[in-house]
Amino acid sequence: MSGKVAEKPEEKKLTPSSPIGVFDSGVGGLTVLKEIMRQLPHEDVVYLADTARVPYGGRPPGEIIKINQEILPFLIDYGAKLIIMACGTSSSIAYPVLKDKYKVHIISLVEPGARAAAAATRSDVIGLIATAGTVNSGAYQNALKALKKEIKVVAQACPLFVPLVEGGFIEAEETKRVAKEYLKPLLKEKIDTLILGCTHYPHLAKLLRERTGPEVAFIDPAEAAVADAKKLLNKFGTIKSKTALPKYEYLVTGSVFQFQELGSRLLGKPITHAKQVNLSAK
Repeated sequence: MSGKVAEKPEEKKLTPSSPIGVFDSGVGGLTVLKEIMRQLPHEDVVYLADTARVPYGGRPPGEIIKINQEILPFLIDYGAKLIIMACGTSSSIAYPVLKDKYKVHIISLVEPGARAAAAATRSDVIGLIATAGTVNSGAYQNALKALKKEIKVVAQACPLFVPLVEGGFIEAEETKRVAKEYLKPLLKEKIDTLILGCTHYPHLAKLLRERTGPEVAFIDPAEAAVADAKKLLNKFGTIKSKTALPKYEYLVTGSVFQFQELGSRLLGKPITHAKQVNLSAK
């Protein structure tokens, strides 16, 4: 979300009890859900993990857009009052194409993440780690340059991180070796800020911090994206009452067991009621 938000004609039909829609290719977007739980602890959330097609990062842009054209209407039909693209690849590639085509507001991770990084940097040398799709799209690079033309962006595609996280290899020696290689060119350029440009990557924050040291500021775009969501809900009067307990619903396109097992560990809360859905069965 950036600039002034225009009210959409269907907005008045949505109610505070409608859920926030969140989606990702897998467990990465749980980092966004954690942030919703922190900033919007009373909100209901429907979380969609498209695990049958994880990872998104190496897919062609046209395919990413097509996938989003399946997921967004699905979540809207499910009753979502607002949708957060909890996926860096979707935010970078599909958001610019689809952001104004649906009846609910859609929030990308790119603009919020870029704003946070631009505010955090002291040297104007910002590192970006993300999927190949996100890096090649230039979305973060363009957003940062639009905020401050002096900023230098050092971008590194990290295609192995998502499969490693989805496989549960968070602290494996292989993951540490891969992280060392991915971060080497960024540290050589003396970055002082690092954007975790894929929602899977905050799950690796401890491991990454071991390589960068404490002097590099980590930017998780989820924090600013959820803050934008909160502003929108307040603006349109659709924020949920503090008197009601939140409900979290989990939908997956692949293995329910695998998502529940790994997701529970990463979220730090038990996920026991996920259900499998078929996005194309409409």
